[in-house]
Amino acid sequence: MKVIVMGAGIIGISTAWYLLEQGHEVTVIDRQPDAAMETSKANGAQISVSFCEPWANAAAPFKVAKWLLRDDSPLLFRPKLDPRQWIWGLSFLTQCTDAAFERNVQQLVALGRYSHASLKALVAQTGIQYDRVERGILHFFSSEHDLETGAAAAEVMRRHGVDRRVLSREEVLKVEPALASFGPRLHGGTYTPSDESGDAWVFTRELARLCAQRGATFLYEHDIVEIQSAGGQVSGVRVGDQRTGKRQTLTADHYVAAMGSFTAPLLRPLGITLNIYPAKGYSATLRLKHPERASVVSMIDDARKIAISRLGDHIRIAGTAELAGYDTRLDTPTAKVRCHALVQRYEEIFPGVADTTEPNFWAGLRPSTPTNIPYIGRSKIANLWLNAGHGTLGWTHGAGSGRALAELMSGLRPEMDFGFCGDVSAAVRPRAMVSA
Repeated sequence: MKVIVMGAGIIGISTAWYLLEQGHEVTVIDRQPDAAMETSKANGAQISVSFCEPWANAAAPFKVAKWLLRDDSPLLFRPKLDPRQWIWGLSFLTQCTDAAFERNVQQLVALGRYSHASLKALVAQTGIQYDRVERGILHFFSSEHDLETGAAAAEVMRRHGVDRRVLSREEVLKVEPALASFGPRLHGGTYTPSDESGDAWVFTRELARLCAQRGATFLYEHDIVEIQSAGGQVSGVRVGDQRTGKRQTLTADHYVAAMGSFTAPLLRPLGITLNIYPAKGYSATLRLKHPERASVVSMIDDARKIAISRLGDHIRIAGTAELAGYDTRLDTPTAKVRCHALVQRYEEIFPGVADTTEPNFWAGLRPSTPTNIPYIGRSKIANLWLNAGHGTLGWTHGAGSGRALAELMSGLRPEMDFGFCGDVSAAVRPRAMVSA
């Protein structure tokens, strides 16, 4: 069958790849000049299957309230006259219970394991190189209280079969000796050896190139003007060519909405309401002056809730979330504070290791749901499929989300226990190629 995929980030390109694997004809539309130019471009670089806790937990409301007036806080809520923001916020509060947390963790771990296995198989199949580091993820703590909280979280994850180990200060330094200068301020950590890191932007662009080699059509620099419907079906996608100004309507048998934070507003005219709100995340990518002194293991700094990942001769520092609409500017006062805080914190932990004079700052909109669980599956419109709402875990869940949706669209049941959108069981067929 013929499928149009709207969005060329890690989610859209992964979906396109696995649709091609199932034998379908694929067209990908994106407003950018290449793949992975928005939220997938400069994220935290972590494949964090074992560090996938939802933001919503019993302690979250108190933390958010405490952080309200701090421009450099890990999670910043800027109230706006936007009913979508308030609906999202109220829904988030309903998830701040122990029962909801456990339920959501179970879903995220299931998708994460499936996705990690899919990514490993895909990399083995294609040989894509993307500064991959298979050394696990280390979460370090700067206070005894935070370590105790982290140990409790590790116990929750172990109940779901995740190998997250609690480490002493000495054990943390054995995992990542580069932390030695910060050692006196360490109180311990947790570590998952099965996790990894790598450059999502490099990976996605290379996978898009391989999709094109296999026959996929890419319409870059094309704006989605309207998703048209007739007779209870999507009848076409109206697009505008940014270079020529020409508009045309593209048609297919099925359509995939994988447009990140912009999925929700683009689908509202069709009567589809998705509780996705953008969380503005920041990163700084620095050139290493002394690579031999830099960390190799991907890390999470609990005190600032930031990720630190090695990408060849560069280091990526990423994190924080700002719930303030669709603004990705880096020149606002708040953005400047948050960007500077990333570089300042890295210099505190690894003084003199990186060149901080020319930081490459970036901001992207993480498409977040109150549960952190993405929408994957069929929408209420039979030929429109959803793959959006992955929040901070788009890179972690990208391969699995794309594979799962391609299998669902082909009438197959993905091999994991996950709450897919739409009626999955009604169309399940044997695990073989389903003809269009």
